[in-house]
Amino acid sequence: QVQLVESGGGLVQPGGSLRLSCAASGIALRSDTMGWYRQAPGKQRALVATISSGGSTYYAASVKGRFTISRDNAKNTVSLQMNSLQPEDTAVYYCNTPAYALRNEAWGQGTQVTVSS
Repeated sequence: QVQLVESGGGLVQPGGSLRLSCAASGIALRSDTMGWYRQAPGKQRALVATISSGGSTYYAASVKGRFTISRDNAKNTVSLQMNSLQPEDTAVYYCNTPAYALRNEAWGQGTQVTVSS
């Protein structure tokens, strides 16, 4: 059974940085595309970034140039480095594979990111 555990969220001032981490069990992240998603209050969950098994990355336009997704195959983790955070980045952040996300499966509890002065 796939289990995804996100961590690293918190309260940060505009312009600040956070690094999120996703630990996985029941799935080998090195062999699958992984993604970070976020859900802001009153909005649907949206894709933020993905990284393929080969290391190719995709970023939503709103975070491109500010966020960096990476993976550590040895630790079976995926991270999201977030720089130049803005209030509109406030959301609960989740990791998942696009395949599971499409089926609305395997979501973890997420980690809250709040950007506020």
